[in-house]
Amino acid sequence: MSELIYYSLDLERTMMTPFDHRPRMGRNGFDRIAPAVIAALRALSQAVDDSGLDKPLTELIKLRASQLNRCAFCIQYHLNAARRLGVSAVKLDLVSAWNEAGVFSARERAALAWTEALTFMAAQSVSDAAYAEMQAQFAEPEIAFLTAAVAAINAWNRIAGALHFDPPIHSEQFAPRVSR
Repeated sequence: MSELIYYSLDLERTMMTPFDHRPRMGRNGFDRIAPAVIAALRALSQAVDDSGLDKPLTELIKLRASQLNRCAFCIQYHLNAARRLGVSAVKLDLVSAWNEAGVFSARERAALAWTEALTFMAAQSVSDAAYAEMQAQFAEPEIAFLTAAVAAINAWNRIAGALHFDPPIHSEQFAPRVSR
């Protein structure tokens, strides 16, 4: 089993660039300081999981929101989760350009568009067209839980991104490849 390491600015173990990333607060520290917040967000995430939504789909929308919010911790966390669920490498590689890639289903495209609309709603209101596309692909309860999933990941992104949580990188993902 691989070791999960939260890398920090320790040049003996990492290959950080001049864009030094220093956590403002560690994930474990936040968990210790704000356990009620963690419990509330986990309860929201559990409600989404219990709704019956397709887990690979929810990981794709969590990954996309995390990319939009530039949350390194959440991007890596949801890449790891999506890989464990068997989401194809092609979809993971192309989710940042999902609307230009022909590899996503109509349901995935609607959910990804909804994710972008909700994530950017402060700048532009969520359009009736985006909601109509959701209605064409999802039942009303699915729309409610997909909306909750987007809300939850946006909350996590704001916490982990603002506090600069270190990404959960597996040690073998970080090791340099040796050519033979």
